[in-house]
Order: sequence, then C-alpha cells, then structure tokens
Amino acid sequence: MKTAKLLAALACAASVLLAQCAFAQTFPSKPIRLVMPYPPGGSSDILARPIANEMSKSLGQPVLIEYKPGAGSTIGADFIAKSAPDGHTLVMLLTAHAINATLVPNLPYDTVKDFTSITLAATLPLVVVVNAQSNIRTLQELIAAAKASPGKLNYGSAGAGNTSHLAVEYFKSVVGVDIVHVPYKGSGPAIAGLLGREVDLIFDSLSSSLAQIQAGKFRAIGVSTAKRSHVLPQVPTIQESGVPGFDISAWYGIFAAANTPAPIVQKLNAEFIKAMAVPEARQRIEGYGYQIIGSTPAQLDAHVKSEIARWGKVVRDSGAQAN
Repeated sequence: MKTAKLLAALACAASVLLAQCAFAQTFPSKPIRLVMPYPPGGSSDILARPIANEMSKSLGQPVLIEYKPGAGSTIGADFIAKSAPDGHTLVMLLTAHAINATLVPNLPYDTVKDFTSITLAATLPLVVVVNAQSNIRTLQELIAAAKASPGKLNYGSAGAGNTSHLAVEYFKSVVGVDIVHVPYKGSGPAIAGLLGREVDLIFDSLSSSLAQIQAGKFRAIGVSTAKRSHVLPQVPTIQESGVPGFDISAWYGIFAAANTPAPIVQKLNAEFIKAMAVPEARQRIEGYGYQIIGSTPAQLDAHVKSEIARWGKVVRDSGAQAN
C-alpha cells in the first residue's frame, strides 16, 4: 500500500510538472503587465521602459507598463500579491518593499511569502545634492554646518519611509547631526523643493537628479555607494568624505505572485537578463547611473530578507512612521 501511494504521488507530481512545462512553452499567451507602484517619470519608470521594449520584441507579446502608485508602493505590491500566479502580471518593487515590512503596520500581504522573485534587475546610488547656489560645496562642509547649528538645515525626501528619507536618518545617526525632515509626495516634488530652495539638500536617486546636476542647477557632493558612480566619477563617495562603512543603494527587483510555476519563473528570469544585455538598452540604463545586476530568483530572495533586517533596524532606531 505504501509503495502504491508513493508511486501515485510521484505520478501526480510528474503530471503537474509536465503540465507546467507545457504551459511554459506557450508562455506568454497574452500581454504581460509590468506594474509600477510609483507615478510615471521616476527611477523605476526610467529603468523599466527599455527593458519592457526589448522584452516585447523577444516574447512576441507586448510588455505593458501599468502604474498603480500610492501608499509607499504597497498598493502596487498588494495588487500583485492577489494576482493570478501565471506570470502575466509582474511588478517592479524597490527598496521600499523591504522597508515597508517594518515601517507599515498591518500590511495586507506578507513581504516574502506572497511574492515569487524573478530577478534583481539593477541597483542605483543615491546622490547627495544641494542647490547650485548653496554655500555648501562638499559633504564635509555639510556635516560641519549641521554640527554648528543643530536643526537649522533641512532635507527633502520623496515621502516618510522612502529610501530618500531613511538613508538620511541613517546618515544622521552615523555622523551625529540633527537635520530636519521635510517629506514630499514623490521625488519630483522633492526636486522642485530643492530647486526652489525650500530645503537645503536631498538624498535622491541618481537617475532622478542627474538632469539637474548636468544642467548645473544642483551640486552633487556625495554618492551613497562604496564606489563612485560611473556617470559622476568626479563626485566622492560618502565613505571617502569621512563616513566609514556608509554603503546604501536603491535596488529594483522583479516579482510575480506567489506560486508562479518554476518554468515560467525561469523563462522570465532569462528574458529580463537578455533584455538588459541588449546593447542599446544597456547603454540607456547605464547612462542614468544604474548598475545592471540580473540575479537568479534565489539571490533576490536572499537579498530581500537581508534588506528587511537591515532597514528594519533603521526604522526602529529612527522612529520613522508611515504617512
């Protein structure tokens, strides 16, 4: 009886696997929706467009970008968590996805269990920028000014709990300075705030502020990663400016709903990596300062868990709260 049951179970598993493989061979059978949990024009949008364009050519089905912004990316994430696990609906989630696991009480989904990892597409430095008319010319001068007059300087962010907020809170705790937080509703309004000198500085995604830096309206005084950016090689890292060990980057992962069949995951993983390797797409992506990664699903799983632990400590230490 035990042998018969074992053989029956193996036969059932084999039939399921065969069905999944057959489905993968015909995938995609309709357009793929790539959900952006942020408004158009942000760093995720800049990265997604060339990828979607190349994948549409390769897969023979349109890869359509669909915007579901709001609530610190949790609206878009929740939409995917409740979507059919067939690979036709995906989401690009950023560092905030890991932050929200601690920041947002009573999330309507499990940050790890309700998603299937496809690939860690890319990472991007944050850049410390001030208005070009500011008297602050280096990160050392920023730190000195903040220590000389605690609470006098302020910084803008894309919203409470955003990476651009918590990166500064982490910076403040490491350096020992008091800089006042001014949250905006998105990176665009924060950039406008710095242009209008409503705030003294922002820690912004490099791709979002790059045009203002190149136009001479912003002065870049530091990048958040351990190595300098290839698009701003003249700008020192925060580590080089006297803050040992400081290494933060925004990251961009592709996810599907939990229980998406493994053959579909493997196919999507390969297609995303192939799309980012197309010379025209790669040049465009890297031209905005991104570092293309193209990880395995397992590597993205491990990265998310590590980031939940890392940012959870920053959230607790800073006392940050969701809007």
